[in-house]
Amino acid sequence: MKQAFDDSATPGFIYNGHPARVIFGFGTLAQVHDEVHRLGRRAIVLSTPQQVDQARHLSARLGDLSVGVFAEATMHTPVDVTERALKAVRELGADCTVALGGGSTTGLGKAIALRTDLPQIVIPTTYAGSEMTPILGETEHGAKKTIRDAKVLPETVIYDVDLTMSLPASLSASSGMNAIAHSVEALYAQDANPIVSLMACEGIEALAKALPGIVENPDDRAARWQALYGAWLSGTCLGAVGMGLHHKLCHTLGGAFDLPHAETHTIVLPHGVAYNARATQPAMARIAGALGAPEAAMGLYDLAGRIGAKRALRDIGMPEAGIARAAEMALANPYWNPRPLDLGSIKQLIARAWSGAPPDLAI
Repeated sequence: MKQAFDDSATPGFIYNGHPARVIFGFGTLAQVHDEVHRLGRRAIVLSTPQQVDQARHLSARLGDLSVGVFAEATMHTPVDVTERALKAVRELGADCTVALGGGSTTGLGKAIALRTDLPQIVIPTTYAGSEMTPILGETEHGAKKTIRDAKVLPETVIYDVDLTMSLPASLSASSGMNAIAHSVEALYAQDANPIVSLMACEGIEALAKALPGIVENPDDRAARWQALYGAWLSGTCLGAVGMGLHHKLCHTLGGAFDLPHAETHTIVLPHGVAYNARATQPAMARIAGALGAPEAAMGLYDLAGRIGAKRALRDIGMPEAGIARAAEMALANPYWNPRPLDLGSIKQLIARAWSGAPPDLAI
């Protein structure tokens, strides 16, 4: 006898797919000219000061389709830098942006789009993942504010694995761990759904396999492909569902103490996962399985150690005196989280992350 289908055991869900054109592979930078032509006629190329030579080369490659370069993008997207970029956009007459680089440059392109609605092309050179999200984090007067608006979602993302081949192993490690954080929190998000969870598990597994290979051999093209693929999936997860305590802590720490974005995520992630472990055990099992580890939080901590990433906030410039302040700030306007936030426990969590101690599941 055929068993009746129990629809009460299979709840419905909502999945929001964000429109974006994705071009992925080796040598895909060659398509940027056609993409600028499709979206606009006069592009301004954005970069950090460290990547200005690459930006100038790209501008020259675009020829008449480029109006010039603005190379002042910086961490946490300071509003004053955005204002200078907007002045350049107006003076040069740009009608689209091309952001070449990591999360800092992508953030600047989004900040411009928020204020002008200009179309964007993003060409990631790290594993940040923010190029796949309608999310912008801006910093002003020492505080970081997160904005979610469809206007900041890029129209085209060009993933060229060749552009990541020169990313130093140390930056690949922290950037990859930052991407893993997006997938990890997507698995226990308030609006989690089966489609995003599939991408999250695939993203974690791809990055966890690729990063040790990149650290061992930075020229490993297969590992580089797999890492960029995992970053794309993880960024898509970040854009599709809400994030929790981990992301709130990292935004707080980065904005308040001007800490490097990817390294902060790398250090905090195992501790944020440990805090939530008891409240969301099915998600923890999926994270551990994707990592190939017995347990999620220690699996993440051990992966960071295996790839030589920093594991202590004190090593990236956070003062010990800032622990209490950071905990209080994290509880102000908190993100939804599967476990209620407790000030004392959050202080302990940050203190362990500051010292580099392993995550504590008993916090």
